[in-house]
Amino acid sequence: MTNFEISPQWDERLGNEENKKRRLDHRSPYQRDRARILHSAAFRRLQSKTQVLGTGTNDFYRTRLTHSLEVSQIGTGIVAQLKQKQPAFSSLLPSTSLIEAICLSHDIGHPPYGHGGEVALNYMMREHGGFEGNGQTLRIVTKLEPYTPENGMNLARRSLLGLLKYPALISQIRGKTQPEQPTNFRQLKASEWSPAKGIYDDDKQILDWVLAPLSDADRVLFATTREQKPGERHLKTRYKSIDCSIMELADDFAYGIHDLEDAIAMGIVNKRLWQEQVACKLADIEGFWLAKDINLLTEQLFSSHHYLRKDAIGALVNALITSVEIKPIAPHFNEPLLAYNAWLNPDMEQVLEILKQFVLHFVIQKTELQIMEYKGQQIVMELFEAFAGDPERLLPNDTKARWQLARALGHSGYRVIADYISGMTDGHAVRLHSSLFSAHSLGMPYQPG
Repeated sequence: MTNFEISPQWDERLGNEENKKRRLDHRSPYQRDRARILHSAAFRRLQSKTQVLGTGTNDFYRTRLTHSLEVSQIGTGIVAQLKQKQPAFSSLLPSTSLIEAICLSHDIGHPPYGHGGEVALNYMMREHGGFEGNGQTLRIVTKLEPYTPENGMNLARRSLLGLLKYPALISQIRGKTQPEQPTNFRQLKASEWSPAKGIYDDDKQILDWVLAPLSDADRVLFATTREQKPGERHLKTRYKSIDCSIMELADDFAYGIHDLEDAIAMGIVNKRLWQEQVACKLADIEGFWLAKDINLLTEQLFSSHHYLRKDAIGALVNALITSVEIKPIAPHFNEPLLAYNAWLNPDMEQVLEILKQFVLHFVIQKTELQIMEYKGQQIVMELFEAFAGDPERLLPNDTKARWQLARALGHSGYRVIADYISGMTDGHAVRLHSSLFSAHSLGMPYQPG
């Protein structure tokens, strides 16, 4: 069995914690990280942030919180399978606590109203460094969550490396030209203002610290971008750590299968559409071991018996989890955590892509859901405009103090406003918007959510 040497630097934290008084605390650094995430306000707020269906639609459907819990469960399943299937990599693979910490926190930076909120904030921040959910996640766990005075949750370096899906600064990867600005918010085309995926330039110091154990050659290679596809405005980084690769697979599995389950339960997707767009394609994939049972799988998915649907969903998730394997990255990294990634075998990658494209085209892009997303987009932009117009009058005291400090340091203060709005739940944003702009709310003081 190979014994990979993982530098103790990956267990380090940005802030010193020697003054913390914890009696008989024998937890690992990653058990502590998982606890900090689970008990954070930012994690709790995910219970009222949109996953696919609006959070107020029905209490059965998934939110960002339940999605994150499912990603965590799938992530631990992938690690357990890999340790059995490829035991030579056991010393390289993340512990259960570490993969749980990464998976639980991977969506913590998403603003209210999903992609609509992200596009809205990116547009409002277009001259001030942009906005992107993954970059915001790093910012929350390292700066904003008030577990420590200055270092956010003060997570271990390897946990932060696992959250770096796109390890480059936004200024290095965003398109060289901005789209034409609309004459007003109503005319903003979301497809034109999707953000570049990376880390804010404001947080360069944090990125440098996370990557400090890497050799110069590894660091340059890690930030390499892949070739742009036709129609892409922004560059995209090519590499990620082994922990991040597992988290991304778990996220994709949850998106492709569990979000599909919600769509079936809500009646957005019917059996005929599934058979035409998915079942017939899956049946032709030689390496999909459920292909021979595709008719039974279809009947179970659309059965009136909830337990049968659950059985079919479980079979799909199992088929994906058991098809993951570790492979070396080419070109070669010196750092073991970057030298290998988890991958789906080609046949199952095809299965996953069919499922993801189905959810995208027939669920997420459905007009009714896009109308909800558009409405949220407008709410976020109008809130931002109001706060940017008179921040000292409208921002709450703690946010106002951060804004004043930013201004004193020569910054615009816009990043502070983006931090404030992105941390809101869907319901909080609606209530605040109503309080600011609805005549019906006159005489009724706003109650923070």
